[in-house]
Amino acid sequence: MQALCRVARRLYSTQPPERAASALPKFAAAARDASAPMAVRERRERKRAHLKPPTDSDLTQSEYSSYRRALAKGELMDQRGRDMTEAQWLDALNERRTRLRGLKVTDSNGEKELEVVGQRIYLPNIIFRMVRNHTPTGKPYNPYEATFRVPMSVTKTDVRSYLSAVYGVKTTYIRTANYFSPLYRRYNGAKTTRSYRTYKRAVVGLVDPFYYPEAMEDMTAEDRKKRMEWLNEKFALDALKRWRRHELVRTSLSGSKNWRFTGHLRRDKILKAVARSRSRMVREVEDVREELANKRAQGIPIFSDTKRGSRPSKWREALLAN
Repeated sequence: MQALCRVARRLYSTQPPERAASALPKFAAAARDASAPMAVRERRERKRAHLKPPTDSDLTQSEYSSYRRALAKGELMDQRGRDMTEAQWLDALNERRTRLRGLKVTDSNGEKELEVVGQRIYLPNIIFRMVRNHTPTGKPYNPYEATFRVPMSVTKTDVRSYLSAVYGVKTTYIRTANYFSPLYRRYNGAKTTRSYRTYKRAVVGLVDPFYYPEAMEDMTAEDRKKRMEWLNEKFALDALKRWRRHELVRTSLSGSKNWRFTGHLRRDKILKAVARSRSRMVREVEDVREELANKRAQGIPIFSDTKRGSRPSKWREALLAN
């Protein structure tokens, strides 16, 4: 009997711990830990080994400390006198974290439904500007994180509700930081700020990875050529750049003496245009010379008018009639 108890105890001790249903995937959790502020990472490194969570735990060090503290106080005991496991405590914590503002879960005919308790806003007057994450040199890009520039009045709960309601994006954590515009001196000596330099940065953790389109410098030569052809076909970038330069030159040099706009701005382009014009003129002269030689060989009379488009003279009409 004692042997069976030892075997059962050994089997129970080697079972993997219960995993929370709301736990992040492996790569998302690793990206979350890597994106923590430097001061937080340094403080976690100074902790002793017995205060850190096990390697197979889904809790961060802060969550593990909170769980152990609440467990020691007896705050996690249910009606049956059992303590909540790490997985149950993490599910309850994530449910409270991911709550959406203005929504309430109601029980209707035995089914849970989301009820809007706030005021619906169909045309919000806030702008979420998505920018690339700050990636140090030599470090890989973190696809489980997104950075937004939002108005100063937007809170973390607003960011989570906006991304979930409009785009259906699930978030894990949100870190915000306020940036204030420095003072600039105006022409009259007064100091002022610039509105576009004052904003709030929101760093959002994502459950599903998001990859930006591949940058031009990271593409192969063939892919880069196809991308530029597509951009020129859809947006006419080359034509827009050429028209912008032409308009700049036309407006800036139109009053210069003996200046005539030829359509080219660079010296090498001008020389190439002159060479093309000369070669075309030489070809036309050669064609006319060959035509005259053929007419002389066939005995066809050759006439030349002083003015292009003038009417033929009477004696020429007579020769043509004969």
